[in-house]
Amino acid sequence: MAGDIAVRFAQRPDVRGLSRVLGRAFFDDPVMMWILPDDARRASTLPRVFSTMVRHHFLVGGGVEIAGEVGAAALWDPPGRWRQSQAEQLRMMPPFLLALGHRVGRGLTVSELMKRHHPEEPHWYLAVIGSDPDVRGAGYGRALMESRLQRCDAEGAPSYLESTKESNVGYYLRFGFEVTGEITIPDGGPTMWQMWRRPG
Repeated sequence: MAGDIAVRFAQRPDVRGLSRVLGRAFFDDPVMMWILPDDARRASTLPRVFSTMVRHHFLVGGGVEIAGEVGAAALWDPPGRWRQSQAEQLRMMPPFLLALGHRVGRGLTVSELMKRHHPEEPHWYLAVIGSDPDVRGAGYGRALMESRLQRCDAEGAPSYLESTKESNVGYYLRFGFEVTGEITIPDGGPTMWQMWRRPG
């Protein structure tokens, strides 16, 4: 099924649609629920958060891919680009403050924790991948994973991600990732699983 799903690089006109899909995909994500515990607030805020990230960071790096008619989306950083520049951070902060309000501190806590544990070896970083719940299980995520990982293998480049759900760890193992560590968010926050993949 995944072979029949078209994968392409996203362009600026795709941002609204893919941000909506990622917002729906991450509605029940443990980390997002810890940052934004109110369901209604989380549903309205997540698309704005993803839109800000894509517009001001990921599109420039050329690692935003969508599957089907935006059934799923993946946000990748190429080697050496996972750190946001100071200019990108400055552009993103006002929209983040507007979207997250008093919860922005929790968002920053997660971001800093992930940066502190991020591997230094050059790699492709899968920061975000998600399918619309209406098409979940139909192969959209698999199409996105295979598309990028084939390129990683051709380049001889490793890849890295953090799984925010323990139930997804097995999914990533099937693509050749291995668990290399765990990051537990303080103040009763959830655990994230660090996963690394050597090129095939």
